[in-house]
Amino acid sequence: MHKVNLSEKLALFQDHWSPKIVGELNGQQVKLAKFQGEFVWHQHEQEDELFLVVKGCFRMEFRDRQVWLEEGEFLIVPRGVEHRPVADSEVHVLLFEPASTSNTGNVHHERTVTDLERL
Repeated sequence: MHKVNLSEKLALFQDHWSPKIVGELNGQQVKLAKFQGEFVWHQHEQEDELFLVVKGCFRMEFRDRQVWLEEGEFLIVPRGVEHRPVADSEVHVLLFEPASTSNTGNVHHERTVTDLERL
């Protein structure tokens, strides 16, 4: 058992759209990521995802609407819902999702990360 300092972990990397594992519990992973720009449209057939904004803000686009997320706010995207995160400037995000979750869901893309780094 050890505590995790999110600011310290976020200072360890600069790359965008490449989640890093910082914890695991009950088959779920806690990940940190930095977003900037537009991600790819995708969905997760089997997994729900939680996005918690640590620093900055971004919008989660859905085909029929968008949701703005500010620091300290989170959004749960249910399985099967197509979505795309978009960050006009860099944002730091904590993700909580099943270990089986691919960052690009049902889409194989140049931003797909198959071997996540552990910090």
